[in-house]
Amino acid sequence: MSATPDAATLQAALAEFKDPETGRSIHDFDQLIIEEVSGDSAKLTLKLTSFVAPLWEETRRALVERVQTKFPELKNVAVTVKELVRPPQPLGQIGLTAKAVIAVGSGKGGVGKSTIAASIALGLKRAGCKVGLMDADVYGPSVPHLLGVDDQQPGVASLPIDPVRFEGMPVMSIGFFVPKNQAIVWRGPKLHGAVTQFLRDTAWGPLDYLIIDMPPGTGDVALTLSQLLPLTGCVIVCTPQEVALLDAIKAISMFRTVNIPILGMVENMSGFLCPDNGKTYDIFGKGGARQAAEELDLPFLGDVPITISIREHGDAGTTNSNFDDPQVAPYLEKICTTLVRNLAQQAQLKPAMPSLPVL
Repeated sequence: MSATPDAATLQAALAEFKDPETGRSIHDFDQLIIEEVSGDSAKLTLKLTSFVAPLWEETRRALVERVQTKFPELKNVAVTVKELVRPPQPLGQIGLTAKAVIAVGSGKGGVGKSTIAASIALGLKRAGCKVGLMDADVYGPSVPHLLGVDDQQPGVASLPIDPVRFEGMPVMSIGFFVPKNQAIVWRGPKLHGAVTQFLRDTAWGPLDYLIIDMPPGTGDVALTLSQLLPLTGCVIVCTPQEVALLDAIKAISMFRTVNIPILGMVENMSGFLCPDNGKTYDIFGKGGARQAAEELDLPFLGDVPITISIREHGDAGTTNSNFDDPQVAPYLEKICTTLVRNLAQQAQLKPAMPSLPVL
């Protein structure tokens, strides 16, 4: 029978275990604490940031598996995850402090882009990430209504602007500043100014993620974002039918033209989930976005079926309640987890520099 490893041996054996946020060894930032090793048992504490909160449990399980693979005599391995505070750094010249800025776009309107953008922000927040949501769809700002905060107003008496907050999550939208029945007729320079002010002059606070709901199609807002700050990337939302996919591919081309990475595709309205019999009917087809993602060598983040509850919650301003619906929540949670997991995999390929401050 092998001797029980001591704490130093255990630490050394786990030197290659990676922090999912930075892609660097967990030893680089003292993220692993060996609490106790005795007999066939070990107790460890692993410190992870809120940026990778959706991955905490799978990272914990991976560490347990790594320990037991290297030391089979440790039959009982308990790993507790605690939060490591690693603040974001300012991005670009506008001073936004966020670790990732993710745009959610589409090639055409009517594909549920705003619902998916709001759901990604809400899903990350519910998982434990620090998230802001910016509605840059100036021609059709629907985020305030989807969240049920369209009767609230940002604080604009002085700068920085105090954003509307949904359960603590900062939200900004042009929809807070114009009547619901008033159309916005702006040329490019005014669009540029509004997007710049939302990013620069809003009191976002330190964020893990800023999710930006883009206008549909290709145009000025993407150019503005590419000039203002280094975007982490874009998520493309489309429906399964061919005409939507053709427009989505154009949007992908546009984002690539302005050097915004594509983080993945989401297929919305992927079959109608009938509440009466539980069957799924492919009204708009199914799998088109997944196939397009494979052909374009892009990640596929997941699909979301047509359900009556998603429509009802959107109309009622209770989009957050989709995560309490057992039929809908798994689809949305999968998209959020897959997105963060893909970012972690990118970090593995290109680890962060070793100068990140840790508190």
